[in-house]
Amino acid sequence: MAVGEREALARDLVAASYLKGDFVLRSGKRSNRYFDKFLFETEPALLKRLGAHLAALVPVETERLAAPELGAVLLGGVVSMETGIPLVLVRKEPKGYGTAKQLEGRFAAGERVTVIEDVVTTGGDSLRSIEALKNAALEVIHLVVVLDRGEGGEDNIRAANIPYSPLFRIQDLDLD
Repeated sequence: MAVGEREALARDLVAASYLKGDFVLRSGKRSNRYFDKFLFETEPALLKRLGAHLAALVPVETERLAAPELGAVLLGGVVSMETGIPLVLVRKEPKGYGTAKQLEGRFAAGERVTVIEDVVTTGGDSLRSIEALKNAALEVIHLVVVLDRGEGGEDNIRAANIPYSPLFRIQDLDLD
C-alpha cells in the first residue's frame, strides 16, 4: 500500500469511527476511546478500500476465509469478493434451531483458513472463533484485522501460535 494511500485510509478510518467518551469494551475494560466498527463497515467506499487492503494481507495458501459475527461479516464478505476465496461465518455459539450450526457456509475438513476481524483488544473473541474453526477440523493459518488497539491482543494471539497481521495498530493512527 502506498504511504500516501495508507495515511489517507488511516485518516478516513479515524474520521468515520473514532469516538471519545466513556466506553465498556467487550473485554470488560473501560476506555476513553472507542472505534465503532459499524461506522466504518457501513460506509461502502471505506469498506471497499479496507477490503482491498485486507485482501493484500491474506496468505496465498488460504483456501477459505472466516468472519466472526456480527462485526466482521461485512469485512469478510468484501475480502471474499476481492480475493474470490469462499467465506464461512462463525457464530458466537451454535444456533438453537434449524441446522444448529456454529459455522455457516460450505467448507471441508483440513482447509487452510484465514480469519478476518475488525478490531482486536485482548484477542479473546478472535481466539474463540479460531477455536470453533479448529473444532470443525479447519486449519487456521492466519488472522487479519483492521485495527489492533494495542491492549494485549497481539500477544495473546501469538501465544496461541496464530500468525497475525493488523492493517493498522493504534499507534499508526493520529487520534488528536
